Formats: sequence, structure tokens, C-alpha cells
Amino acid sequence: MNRDLSDDNEPVLAAAEPRARRRLQSAHETRERRRRVLTWCLSFGIFVLFVNALVGENGYLATLKAEREKATLEAIVAKVRHENRKLQQDARRLESDPAMLEETARRDFGLIRPGETLVIIRDVKPATDRRPQ
Repeated sequence: MNRDLSDDNEPVLAAAEPRARRRLQSAHETRERRRRVLTWCLSFGIFVLFVNALVGENGYLATLKAEREKATLEAIVAKVRHENRKLQQDARRLESDPAMLEETARRDFGLIRPGETLVIIRDVKPATDRRPQ
């Protein structure tokens, strides 16, 4: 700021002169500035694409998670298929093998033949000694 002294020795503020804009010296400086701006913009764009490829909706981490989930589901499907085959075999045996049908009825429903005596044996837990002390 420019200060002038008035007759009373009081400082008077003069109007501030506008700053002159610095003009580029040459076309070379203009090209260098554009090149720097373009370099920064491209670097930022590449960074954004890299982060998206790593953690985005279809990125590397999401792909790893999907592969783990797929392996888990495939294991569950294999287990269910095995169980299904076993149940189909059991159903075929129950339809065709009377001995299997009798064994299943005895085991699952507690059925007995006429004239047989059913004896149920249960494990008895030992009584704990509960004396007042």
C-alpha cells in the first residue's frame, strides 16, 4: 500500500494499484505448463482406475471373495448330492429288501414281532453325595 502524508501528518491511504498478471514469457513455458497439468490429470485418472480395479464393485478383492464363496457353495452342493444319492439307495433298498424294511421299522419306530419281548436298558447316572456340611 502506498501511504502519503497529509498536511496534518496523518497517513492517507492511496488507491492500491492492481497487480499486473504475470504473462508467460514464451510458447515453451505455455507448453510446459500444459504438459504438467495434463501429466497431473492423467496421473490422477490412472490412480482412480487402479483403486477401482483393486477395491471396486468388480475389482480384485471382490473377485477373490466371490471365488471363496463359490468354493464353499460347491462343497455344500457336493455334500447334498452325496446325501441325496445315499437316500435314494436307502429308498430303493426299503422298496426291494424286506429285511431292510423290518430293520428300519424296528430301529425307527420301536416295533416288535408278536411274541417278542422288548427290553429297554437305560444308563443310570451315579447319584452324587449331597450331605449337608
